[in-house]
Amino acid sequence: MVVGVDGSLIAVRALDWAAEEAVRRGAALHIVYAVPDRDEAQPVLASAEARIHERYPELPCTTAFAEGGAARALTRESEGADLTVVGTRGLGRLTGALFGSVSLRLAAHTHGPLLVVRGDHRCDGGREVLLGLESDSDADAAAYAFQEAERRGVRLRVLHAWTHRHTTPELPSPVTGANPGQEQAVPHFDVAELRRRYDGIGVESLTVRTDPAQAMLEATREAALVVVGAHRHGHGTEPRLGPIGHTLLHRSHCPVVVVPTR
Repeated sequence: MVVGVDGSLIAVRALDWAAEEAVRRGAALHIVYAVPDRDEAQPVLASAEARIHERYPELPCTTAFAEGGAARALTRESEGADLTVVGTRGLGRLTGALFGSVSLRLAAHTHGPLLVVRGDHRCDGGREVLLGLESDSDADAAAYAFQEAERRGVRLRVLHAWTHRHTTPELPSPVTGANPGQEQAVPHFDVAELRRRYDGIGVESLTVRTDPAQAMLEATREAALVVVGAHRHGHGTEPRLGPIGHTLLHRSHCPVVVVPTR
């Protein structure tokens, strides 16, 4: 478990979320501060480590100073990590710089799931996990969301975005009884298999036809976190976040997990 810190209150929230996730998974926590001056990094890292030892005395914890930009450093550190965690200020005075700073670049390049801490929900709450599906390629994000709901012992709510996809006479219709040319909801991968595998959790599945990004945004008010996919095509290719993913990273009321898919 990797978390980026910088001495800010927002980074402290990210640190607490990362610690809770590490405890929940039985993983060690690695705290990283990317800054040009090593002397500046030492007190920040020492304070973060002391907070973890005080609150989670049994949690294995290490720290590291990294030269260079935060996105590049955390991308390196994310290799082999179950999860990389960062905080964000979201909208406000950093409106144009949210993605330009760390979040979007990490979503493009991390080697595994990225948790962007947003909103004001407590990390130990019993709220539901929310999954936003907007592509046929979101199977990895779906699997992550089912696993997360099982870890937390909470319900999973699945929202399927509606797209103007049309079937063709040459291809079998993905929905029983549908006619060629009829609009269909995506994704087409088999969520039922995940339901069978994680039969101990409650699942609610809804298809949203009108303004799915806004519907998903409203649903984040009651969620512990929301999971979306970022789609990478080929080695080194940056992911494509759909409109739902972009909306959530800007405005979600709860933390956002971005799961890279290939």
